[in-house]
Amino acid sequence: MSSTSDKAKGLANEAVGNIKQGVGKVTGNDKLRAEGVVQEKKGEVQKAVGDTKDAVKKAVK
Repeated sequence: MSSTSDKAKGLANEAVGNIKQGVGKVTGNDKLRAEGVVQEKKGEVQKAVGDTKDAVKKAVK
């Protein structure tokens, strides 16, 4: 997977995770809130992987 696609998927997961957290908070659904937190963290990791790939590419050049 390319660094750009890692970053894009990371941003998408962060956004969906934030939405789930908000909906879970409004509806009092703790399970949905927890799923949102996990998905947001997954997105942060995906973005970090993309950033790392970019850094490695620059270092190799």
